[in-house]
Amino acid sequence: MAKAFGIVSFAGNHVQVEGMQEYRPVGAFSFLGRYRVIDFPISNMSNSGIDHIQVYIRRKPQSLTAHVGSGRHYNINSKSGSIRILYSDLGMNLSIYNNDIAAYIENMEYIEKERSPYVVIAPSYMIYTADYNKLLQAHIDSEADITLLYHSVDNAKESFINCNTLNLNRQKGVLSIESNHGNAKNKNIFMDTYVMKKELFIDLIYKAKKTSSAFTFADIVSASCEDLDIRGISHRGYFAAIPDFKSYYDANLSLIDFKAAQALFDPDWPIYTRTNDSCPTQYFESADVKSSVVSNGCLIEGSIENSVVGRGCIIKKGAVIKNSVVLPGALIGEDVHIENQVIDKNAKVTHAKELISDPEKPGYVRRYDVL
Repeated sequence: MAKAFGIVSFAGNHVQVEGMQEYRPVGAFSFLGRYRVIDFPISNMSNSGIDHIQVYIRRKPQSLTAHVGSGRHYNINSKSGSIRILYSDLGMNLSIYNNDIAAYIENMEYIEKERSPYVVIAPSYMIYTADYNKLLQAHIDSEADITLLYHSVDNAKESFINCNTLNLNRQKGVLSIESNHGNAKNKNIFMDTYVMKKELFIDLIYKAKKTSSAFTFADIVSASCEDLDIRGISHRGYFAAIPDFKSYYDANLSLIDFKAAQALFDPDWPIYTRTNDSCPTQYFESADVKSSVVSNGCLIEGSIENSVVGRGCIIKKGAVIKNSVVLPGALIGEDVHIENQVIDKNAKVTHAKELISDPEKPGYVRRYDVL
């Protein structure tokens, strides 16, 4: 039995991905053509030997529930392991009261039943790889009450807006958790990843509920910095957060770069996902593809440059796609020019011959829409 069970928490109210989030939670977003965002935290847990995982959902649960399913595709031990999908009060939508604390209270019986002495909590809207077993051991060796994972960045003025940051002392002790308002370029971005004993986790949940109905788990941890020994551990490697639409667009395109992709994908640390039995992508004589990630099952007759194309897309003859993210099942018609766009799942762009946006404000075509 692993020393810890895992919790994949849902995105808080500070995460607002305009358009796409209307149809599904961030964890269910298609990423880099063939993955979903939630595949990364679950794969990290599976690779770390954590085989009891709770996945929390608070709104639009259908697509995420269907993708996670029984969890078999995440290489979870089929005899002793399990992935349990737990729901918050879905009728409350994005209310300040429908937060992670409310979800934990509502599902407390499942938390209390876990026999592992520690818990590892990871977010469903961040993309990174980390060995939680090493993180857990570092936490135990330090004898800290709580260990938090963070990533130091030098672009916090324009990126990671509204994400939480850690205010650290020289000994990596956490003084407070604060929101990033873009007022400084160098910040320690909190990766919403916690390690602590299960008993302390439960105590903090009840303390937060007693303090304020609007308190999140980050709020109660920040409020406990003076009373508890809370340490920060720095993360190395690729890291992306998706608190808004532009960050989703940027994270996808950033991994077209081979070096960036190498920093995230390691043959010894696989990222598991639900697969389908589709044929390889067919490239016709008129196809011209450069510096792009194209998934299987596509029919490509047009031109693609610096773009991500999901499974089962059809790109007709004469179509041009540049600097765009095309989600699975989309159809781009003949002679259509797409540039700096996110084309959502199963959308069809056939009549509008030109969709070009500013790269700083990429455009969006809605799911199942016909243009």
